[in-house]
Amino acid sequence: MTNIAFSPFFASGALRFAFEKATTEGKMTICALIILSIFSWTVIITKSRQLYRARKAGRKFFHAYRETRDPLEIARRGEEFDGAPAYELYYTGAEEVEYHLKNHPVRIEQAKSTPSGASAAASSAETNIPTRLLTTKISASSFDQVRVSLERAASTQGLGLEKGMIILSTAVAGGPFIGLLGTVWGVMETFSGIARANAASLTAMAPGVAGALIATVTGLFVAIPAMFAYNYMVTMVRAITQELDAFASEYATAIEHKYVDNRSLVDELREALRPEAKEPSFADPAFRD
Repeated sequence: MTNIAFSPFFASGALRFAFEKATTEGKMTICALIILSIFSWTVIITKSRQLYRARKAGRKFFHAYRETRDPLEIARRGEEFDGAPAYELYYTGAEEVEYHLKNHPVRIEQAKSTPSGASAAASSAETNIPTRLLTTKISASSFDQVRVSLERAASTQGLGLEKGMIILSTAVAGGPFIGLLGTVWGVMETFSGIARANAASLTAMAPGVAGALIATVTGLFVAIPAMFAYNYMVTMVRAITQELDAFASEYATAIEHKYVDNRSLVDELREALRPEAKEPSFADPAFRD
């Protein structure tokens, strides 16, 4: 009983018979669906490999990034994580920051005074040894350009992940309709032939209907795998894209804290207008009094 139930489904003779009885228009429709199926399966295989590599390399990159203190440490060490969209975004931002550090630096000089010794503390006149700390950062306007480069990189990586998905959506939406077109055309040809022959019998009608229905079967064979693959890949791409946006914000914040000059305008003016410290002289009026 099991063989009787399943043998018609797997029997290749029915499909071969239906294809032989299909009209020329039906066979052209089937050929178009086969070509669409080839493109669809090509996208499914290549996109599956790309997403798998992106997830695997992305986990390695995030693990390495979380272990660093400096947001540019990975780029300066020369480590690479091919296939990880987050790494491509990271490297783009690192290149932009390095460019501005080299070509548009903001040098911040911090002066600190250190007492020369305990004897100086006991005396009324305290002698200090100046210590200067020089750091190189980037301006807020340069950081705006870094943000733009990160947003552009995130958009580029998102488009790269979505590349080819239009073929799957076309196979899902268009495959059944293309097959239905071939079926309707074949049924129309069958009934037209019966009307011309004046032989309205099941024997005369069955071959033409079978040849027409194979177009719809082919359309469903194209659309069903593409539908499952499309839903899975859209979910994966959305997850990676959201992860990418979150990392872009985190990375920009880390760069801002480490390499951006966040001094206020008042502090910058005060430092620019601050006179050079000079040693007191007995000629000053304060010593004459």
